[in-house]
Amino acid sequence: MALYRTNGELLTERRGIIDAVFSSFGKSDHGSRALRRGRRFGRITKHKLSRWIFLLTALISILLTVYGLKMFFQAKMESKFSTIPIILQEERNQLGNIVLSDDAKTPKENIVVSDVGVMSKGKRRKHFPCEVGFLESVDGLVEPKSYMNSTWFSLEYVDHEERTSKNDLFEPRFGGHQTQEERENSFYAKNQTLHCGFVKGPPGHPSTGFDINDKDKAYMYKCKVAVSSCIFGSSDFLRRPTSRLISQYSKDNVCFVMFLDDQTLSKLSSEGNRPDERGYIGLWKIVVVKNLPYEDMRRTGKVPKFLSHRLFPNSRYSIWLDSKMRLNSDPMLIIEYFLWRRKAEYAISNHYDRHNVWEEVLQNKRLNKYNHTAIDEQFNFYQSDGLPKVDPSKPNDPLPSYVPEGSFIIRAHTPMSNLFSCLWFNEVDRFTSRDQLSFAYTYLKLRRMNPERPFQLYMFKDCERRALVKLFRHRSLPSLVESA
Repeated sequence: MALYRTNGELLTERRGIIDAVFSSFGKSDHGSRALRRGRRFGRITKHKLSRWIFLLTALISILLTVYGLKMFFQAKMESKFSTIPIILQEERNQLGNIVLSDDAKTPKENIVVSDVGVMSKGKRRKHFPCEVGFLESVDGLVEPKSYMNSTWFSLEYVDHEERTSKNDLFEPRFGGHQTQEERENSFYAKNQTLHCGFVKGPPGHPSTGFDINDKDKAYMYKCKVAVSSCIFGSSDFLRRPTSRLISQYSKDNVCFVMFLDDQTLSKLSSEGNRPDERGYIGLWKIVVVKNLPYEDMRRTGKVPKFLSHRLFPNSRYSIWLDSKMRLNSDPMLIIEYFLWRRKAEYAISNHYDRHNVWEEVLQNKRLNKYNHTAIDEQFNFYQSDGLPKVDPSKPNDPLPSYVPEGSFIIRAHTPMSNLFSCLWFNEVDRFTSRDQLSFAYTYLKLRRMNPERPFQLYMFKDCERRALVKLFRHRSLPSLVESA
């Protein structure tokens, strides 16, 4: 009986153990399923997170690529345009002396693609360059035989002035003491001797200024084509022409001259722009000017700007660019495009914003560019001498604009071009140094007084000027050598 109970108890214990084992198995299976679900959820979360990180990275990469492309194309627009060779049938007659290519036997050019683009942002407008139809290279470039068939007469220049009276107050001036009668007669395109700067005083008087040493003068006398600029009064940084964009022919045959005063040379040297043993900084031949003729640095800058035919007396052509610019084009291609192809003696761009000299007067006064009384005196005189209120939009007006952007000028040193340059300089010497105010008056008076002797002046678009150079800002100094 005891044994039976013992066996029953044993049986009961075995069943209890079995139930406990099955129970434990059930609990373990539930925990495993929960663990597997947790791991699967973690994998899903990591996958989604990785996908979002990938999409975010791709979006940032796209934005950076778009921004980079935008900056790249903007830089391309501001520097040198890539050129597309194309044959222009309509230009063949004008380019008869250009050597023809072996393949097509026709002059090759670059297509002129677009005009200036102006975008408005409130009251501020942005101005962009446009492509210029230069030839592909200077290879075989020859001056057209018929180009110099312009008005010919002889010009001599007043070299010195004698004391006109016993007045002790007589003071020699770089521009001389031109009388009103001499001024009026100087506008006639005829054989004459006229004031055109570099006027010396009587013996015993000091120099009137713009003194250059004999060695530099000898160099300048040999120049046949000259590119020049100036910095006076440490008013600017030195911008070297972009060497890779200028042909070896131009490097060998064109004089690149930068006029500096001692103060500017010292400043540039302290910044690392020191002339080498030959007197060059890059392509620029440095010519130091002693004894500046004017206290106004802007007016002093008009000497090399307008009187290149006096500084380079044997040159046939010259290009002037303001010191706020870096030349990004070949000088000979510039001369071919703006002078030879247009049959022009003088080329200058229109102003980027204003085209009426009345508006330019108001703008100069609004921005306090010069003494208001002096501006009024100059303009009242011009009006009394017949300056019309021209409207460049009228088809009969000889120029598309009567306000130039005078920071870039291309000239042939013909008698008419030299005369115009002397007349324009004399106006700047006599009145204000704001040369935009005297441009229209000088051009129209010269044209009016010489109806049988035309002056071939070509005014090109401001967007073309911007394609030739890289524009910068002047130094932040109170006195700037600029044309604007």
